[in-house]
Amino acid sequence: MAAGNVTGGTMFTSKLLTLVLVVQPQRILLGMKKRGFGAGLWNGFGGKVETGETIEEAARRELWEESGLTVDTLLKIGRITFEFVGSSELLEVHVFRADTFSGEPTESDEMRPQWFDLEKIPFGGMWPDDVLWFPLLLQKKTFVGYFKLQGHDTILEYTLDQVEDV
Repeated sequence: MAAGNVTGGTMFTSKLLTLVLVVQPQRILLGMKKRGFGAGLWNGFGGKVETGETIEEAARRELWEESGLTVDTLLKIGRITFEFVGSSELLEVHVFRADTFSGEPTESDEMRPQWFDLEKIPFGGMWPDDVLWFPLLLQKKTFVGYFKLQGHDTILEYTLDQVEDV
């Protein structure tokens, strides 16, 4: 069920994705992506919303599948639309923050979880947009963003706005 947008004569389809960041008072849990899109980068946990799932159900499922953690409460913190040059598919990513969880972070086929001190987040090994919106996430400020990327490491243009509600 892809929605269509037309931008400058190009027809875009949209793919719905989730991203969960597990945050503790002094640290954040990230996963090293082992395969697929974004392999070799540190990221939060998430993926595609399956048919019949709510966005929040998908976020919980992906966190569990990729890290072995379950969460009681997810705070919807942001929504980011990504456009990649050469692709007609926009990625609509719903970003959640989890401050409490159950379980121990466990490596999966897709992700290798690791805790990082908040002062030592490895932005050099992450998507280039993360350094821009992570401060809002860490301050529990809700935001909406758009990033146009060339490949995996160059931001061509972006908007990032703090909003009342996502």
